[in-house]
Formats: sequence, structure tokens, C-alpha cells
Amino acid sequence: MTAQGHVLVCGSKSRNVLQLDGEGKKKLATLATLRNSKYCPHPIFYNKSAACIIVGLANTYSYTILVFKVQ
Repeated sequence: MTAQGHVLVCGSKSRNVLQLDGEGKKKLATLATLRNSKYCPHPIFYNKSAACIIVGLANTYSYTILVFKVQ
């Protein structure tokens, strides 16, 4: 959950990262779309002190991360 109370979710099959309202019912934004990527978003973490969202990306052979600065 972000500092604003939003819920962050990632879909390994849809390969996207979404921002939802605090109840998890309404989509507020698509933060990332990885449809043409070999990676699937897996874990997601909001770091309040650094004001960033960290998304882990995985495939069969490797792992990497994406870091998004937020306001």
C-alpha cells in the first residue's frame, strides 16, 4: 500500500502493474505494461522512505528489477 493508501498489484499473466484504490476495487492507473517482454512482474514493493516502487521481474532464466520514483 502506498502513502496515499493505494494498492499496488502485478499480474504475471497480463504482465502489467496496476495502481488500485484503497479498497482494491477501482483501477486508478496502469504503471507498467510488459506485454512484449520476456519478463513477468512477480513481487512488488513500495518503499515509503525512498518514494519508489520496486517491481521484481522474472523469467525462466533470470531476474531483474524495475524502480519507479513516485511523488
